[in-house]
Amino acid sequence: MKYVLPSIIFFIVCLSGFSQQKSTQKTALTVVFWNVENLFDIDDDPLKNDEEFLPDSPKQWNKEKYNKKLTDIAACITSINRKAPPDFVGLAEIENKKVLQDLVRTSDLVKVNYSIVHYESPDERGIDVALLYNRNEIEIVESKPIPVDFITDTTDFTRDILYVKCRAGENILHLFVNHWPSRSPDEKDSEIKRITAAVTLRKEIDRILNLDNNARIIIMGDFNDEPTNRSILQVLGATNKLKNIGYRDLYNMMYDMHNTGDEGTLTYRDNWQMFDQIIVTPSLFAKGNGYYTAPADGRVLKNDVLLYRNAETGALQPHRTYIGDYYAGGASDHLPVYFVLRLSE
Repeated sequence: MKYVLPSIIFFIVCLSGFSQQKSTQKTALTVVFWNVENLFDIDDDPLKNDEEFLPDSPKQWNKEKYNKKLTDIAACITSINRKAPPDFVGLAEIENKKVLQDLVRTSDLVKVNYSIVHYESPDERGIDVALLYNRNEIEIVESKPIPVDFITDTTDFTRDILYVKCRAGENILHLFVNHWPSRSPDEKDSEIKRITAAVTLRKEIDRILNLDNNARIIIMGDFNDEPTNRSILQVLGATNKLKNIGYRDLYNMMYDMHNTGDEGTLTYRDNWQMFDQIIVTPSLFAKGNGYYTAPADGRVLKNDVLLYRNAETGALQPHRTYIGDYYAGGASDHLPVYFVLRLSE
C-alpha cells in the first residue's frame, strides 16, 4: 500500500497539470494580412530606395505623418477584436525592422507583446514582408526567406516569400507571407513574374505536404492577382472546391466572397479587386484535432478609418496615405483580410 499511494498522488498531480495546460490554451487565434502601403520611416537609408519618403521629398514625409500612420495601422489591427487582438499579423510594403519595432510600440499594440519575423529582401523599391506574432501564445520553430528568382530577367528583383513554422498550443502551423510582383503596362511580362512566384510557393508547399499530408498551412498575401487569375487558380492551385477535396488541394477563403459578393481589398476605377487573399490547406477544416476554421470564415476588415467616400463618384474606397504626392492622410490603399482559428473542444 505504501508504494501504491505515492503512485496515485503522482498520477493526480500529472493529470492536474495537463488539465491546467489545456485550460490555459487560447480558444481562438486570429490571423491577419495587410498591405500597409509604403510604411517607410523618415530617415535616409543609402541602401534603400527611400528618397520618395523623406521630409525634403515632394511628399514631405515627416515624423507627424509617420506617427499618424503607425497609430492608424495599430488601431485598425486591434479593432478586429478589442478583447483579443490578432495573434498573427502578416504585413507587406514595410521598409525595415525599425518601422515594425515602432509599430509594436504604439499604445494599441504594446500590450499584445508582439515579436517580429523579418528579413531584408532584394526588392528594388526597398520594401519587404514581415510577420508579427503574439509571443505569449506562439513559439517559432523555424523561419526563412524564400527568394523568387526570375530566370528570364536576372536584372529584376522582387520581395522574398516569408516562411514561418510555429507551434500554437499542440499544433504546428506553417505560414507563408507573400507580396507578388506588381502589375505593369507590360502585362504579359508581369504575369510571368507572378507565375514564377506561384511556382516557387507551390514547390515549398509540396515539400511540406510530402512530409506531412495533414500539415496545417496558411498562405496570406498581396498576390497582385485575382482569385481566378492564372497564377492563383491554375499554377498555385487555390480554388473554391470543397467536394472531394484532397490533402494537396488549396482552398481560397476569398474566392466566393469576391466572385459572388463583389467584395475586395482595393479599388481600380471604383471597381473592387481582391488582390489580398488567405489560402489554406483542407486540414484546417477538420474539427477535433486542435485549431480549425471554416471555409466561409474569411473576412475583409472595413471601418471608418479604412474607408472614405469619393466625393465625385460617391463610391467607397480605401483611405490611402498618398494619391501621387498629395497627402490624403489615410492608413493604406488596401484593406486587411483575416480569419479566426478556433480550438476544438
